[in-house]
Amino acid sequence: MNTRTTDHRTPSLSPAPALPDGGQLCAPYAEAVLRHAGRDWLRLNVPGHAAAPGSDLAGLFGSRITALDFPPLLDGIDLGPDTPLDRALALAAKAWGARRTWFLTNGASQGNQIASMVAPALGRTLVVQRSVHSSVIDGLVLSGLDAVFVKPSVDPEQGIAHGVTAADVAEALEGTPDAAAVYIVSPSYFGAVADVRAIADTAHAAGVPLIVDEAWGSHFGFHPGLPANALSAGADLATSSTHKLAGSLTQSAMLHLAEGPFADLLEPLVDRAFRLVQSTSASALLTASLDLARRSLVTGAGATGGSIAAADRVRRAVRALGRFTVVSDGFHAFPDIVGADPLRVAIDTRAGGITGHEARRRLFRDHQIMVEVATDAAVVAVIGAGSAPDTDRFVEALHTLPSPLTTAPAGAGAGMLRLPAPGATKLSAREAFLSPALVVAAEEAVGRISADTLAAYPPGIPNVLPGEVITAEAVRFLQRTAAAPNGHVRGALDLGVTRLRVVA
Repeated sequence: MNTRTTDHRTPSLSPAPALPDGGQLCAPYAEAVLRHAGRDWLRLNVPGHAAAPGSDLAGLFGSRITALDFPPLLDGIDLGPDTPLDRALALAAKAWGARRTWFLTNGASQGNQIASMVAPALGRTLVVQRSVHSSVIDGLVLSGLDAVFVKPSVDPEQGIAHGVTAADVAEALEGTPDAAAVYIVSPSYFGAVADVRAIADTAHAAGVPLIVDEAWGSHFGFHPGLPANALSAGADLATSSTHKLAGSLTQSAMLHLAEGPFADLLEPLVDRAFRLVQSTSASALLTASLDLARRSLVTGAGATGGSIAAADRVRRAVRALGRFTVVSDGFHAFPDIVGADPLRVAIDTRAGGITGHEARRRLFRDHQIMVEVATDAAVVAVIGAGSAPDTDRFVEALHTLPSPLTTAPAGAGAGMLRLPAPGATKLSAREAFLSPALVVAAEEAVGRISADTLAAYPPGIPNVLPGEVITAEAVRFLQRTAAAPNGHVRGALDLGVTRLRVVA
């Protein structure tokens, strides 16, 4: 089996982007919807608001939004030969270097579910990074696949999981003769980039495809200062959460299939699975936003460079002022990390005497600043490709935060949440999810098999999976997460995680 090694200190950056061809300057689907909305329609179809100018929706969002809100299957837009939608999909595939692209209107979660659903055609067991998004676990429930989990590296001080190495994947594949595919995450929620090329080579040497949850890397490959995207590094299927940093509307995403050794097998399977989980009333607004986001990325390298420069200014200011530290400055200590997303700004707040959760709460309440996520140890800010936020305002607000944790030495991490180790796997995710279950008090659930996925959110990485034994450590972690400012546990039966569903 190929366990090719690489220089883990040298990230794979994107080549200088070529000038866009004439087609990439267009947004055929968005432009067709706009033209359609400009005609004088009597709308006796869905949606029920009928684009009425006096409706509550028009009053809140503006009449332009409701006028653009069309149902699918319209001649000249998405019905017929060589439609604007077909052209928009082809342009997206070309932009990301894909054989084929699908537009998703239920987020990257939909893409992860599709990828999981097609894997049974390739084998019975998915070799999957343990810190995948909960939607991948949902996909295991849908597919019925068994799973062999590859443990990611964990920063115990930060309480965050990073990625896996090619050697980790090779070891898992050696013990999994019925492997269907390898499933990894890159980049991580904190911007850590895995060695996708080495992992792809390892998967292919074992005769299986590599699927990458690239939800947080939809902008990769569109500027020389950004990492290369997963498809260009050898991935066979990649989920792209285009709304996150590439600028489309929330809940819109893409799924990309590479022109690789598994393309002929995967393409019809993905297309059929897409039809199973895609709404028959896909939003024209979300779809149009994907078309526009693609055009902006391809034509906006200059603006993206400005966004990278803005993020760099924040990191330089944080280092110079000395109160806080930059999380990615410590990435070199982890062998699975070969690069970092420059548009992710993760700040370790412990050195400044305040938890990440409290910092996030005060930034929101006192300064009207929203950051993406907080942990006990850090806050993560993101800068969208092409956006130009007031970074001076963020740096100033960050450094005016009080230091309520004065009883703990700076950086000591006293009282910080640590990620719990997973419990033993006793059943497949599907078996546990569909088994007879009962609800018990959280303390009574310890030692029993979970029937649910429980994930501290964000980032939505599962801490307990269906089929895993619930540990006391996991219960403490989830309850403390739920009690933290802005804390939430996806899949919990109640806000405080006082009750859990277990296999009867």
